[in-house]
Amino acid sequence: MNATEPRRRWWPRSVRARTALAAASTAAVILVGIGWWVHRDVYRESTQIAEGQAQEQLLALVDQLEEGAVPVRRSTVPYEVVATDRRAAVAYGGGMEEFDPGTRHVLPAPPKAESPAPPDDGAASGYTTRPMRIPARHDSKPWDRFGKDGGTYLVMYDDVRADELSSARVAALGVAADAQLRVYVVVLPHAAEDIAEAITEATDRLLLRAGLVSLVLIAAVAYFAVRIALRPVEAIRVLTASVTASDPRERVTVPATGHEITALATTINTTLQRLDNAAAQQRRFVADAAHELRSPLTTLLASLEVALAYPERTDWPAAVTTAARQTRRLQGLAEDLLLLARLDTRTSIAGPDSVDLTALASRLAEQYPLTERPLTFTCDSTAPAHAPGNPDEYERLLRNLIDNAARHAAHRIQITVRNQDAWVVLTVHDDGPGVPTEDAERIFERFVRLDDARSRDHGGTGLGLAIARDLAHRHQGTLTLTPRTLGACFQLRVPQAPAPAEN
Repeated sequence: MNATEPRRRWWPRSVRARTALAAASTAAVILVGIGWWVHRDVYRESTQIAEGQAQEQLLALVDQLEEGAVPVRRSTVPYEVVATDRRAAVAYGGGMEEFDPGTRHVLPAPPKAESPAPPDDGAASGYTTRPMRIPARHDSKPWDRFGKDGGTYLVMYDDVRADELSSARVAALGVAADAQLRVYVVVLPHAAEDIAEAITEATDRLLLRAGLVSLVLIAAVAYFAVRIALRPVEAIRVLTASVTASDPRERVTVPATGHEITALATTINTTLQRLDNAAAQQRRFVADAAHELRSPLTTLLASLEVALAYPERTDWPAAVTTAARQTRRLQGLAEDLLLLARLDTRTSIAGPDSVDLTALASRLAEQYPLTERPLTFTCDSTAPAHAPGNPDEYERLLRNLIDNAARHAAHRIQITVRNQDAWVVLTVHDDGPGVPTEDAERIFERFVRLDDARSRDHGGTGLGLAIARDLAHRHQGTLTLTPRTLGACFQLRVPQAPAPAEN
């Protein structure tokens, strides 16, 4: 069992469910972020609203004092009006009565000779805003307006000079003619919080409901969208499941949408086509091999049966010669089939050997056995040509090329070896009838002969060129038929190897 399997039991197996869960999770993160941002923005706006209310209260109080009217105590915002040379507050309200300012004012009075203070935050309206500490009360209660005594609060204040007012208005306010009045308005944090809570609570409820509905809709849309998108994949799976090794002829339907599933269907069809071609090639190879084996076996069996039926009239040396020739043919065919089977496994080349193709070609040309027709072998090379690979496999490759040339050459076979850049190029050229252009690739197929009318005893098995090309590919090289006006010319190109160090 996989060690990570127990930890993944909670994760759904369906791609549709996984996609829906991922989409819903992503949407949840986004919605939470939006909700947090909206909550903070609403709270900030609510705080600004509370400060705006305090500013409006301050301006209204200043207007009342300039009209000679004493403000009433009822107010939504705590305020206090103090004056120089006066122990008690001129007016107060909005919770300042908790400090009993009728006996002594809570916030400091301005100096008598003070000129109007320079405004800072409220420069446009002439008021000043700064944090101030509210004195502590020993008999405070939890439900008091200010919550905690001795706290620091944001305070807005503005000054009114009595000497700028009429005597009747000064007398109505109960202050000296040269006094200076200061109007304080306290911005309570819980007042802003009350406003913010009322707004943010409604906003949060709305966002929560909208978020839950959105998550359900997003998950549902993602689930069904993926389900629809995967329908072609399910069809591909069903058709692919019906494909067998012996009959890979089924093909999947390629969607016309042009998306990734189209590419997947095309790739699967291409793979199935390769499997079909490989199966057909395998069946053809088996049939051809059976046919090639049947011919020498039939000849050998008929010769032996005739000799056994008429022993006194049998030319035994000729019969044995025929049997030996057919046996050698069977042995060669079996060796070729075994070599092709080994090459089909595509096993790597054993050992970092290096072969001098110039020396190998010269040796094979000199040692080639005599044929019924006199042939002239020439080997043209200017320098050693080393190639990496197995010496025995290179010898088999060149011998197959020379055997093919010897069967078709009229008088001459020429072998050329050259070093070209990083490659070794070897050609085997004969002066025979040549190969038609349309058959330039077909001659490398297995069991292919272009001279079917000739005697099979002298024509070979039809595997030599196929083996030669497979050996060339095995050594990262190529084997092709190059066009010539006379005869056939096979060109082998393999990577060049450095010359071995001399001992």
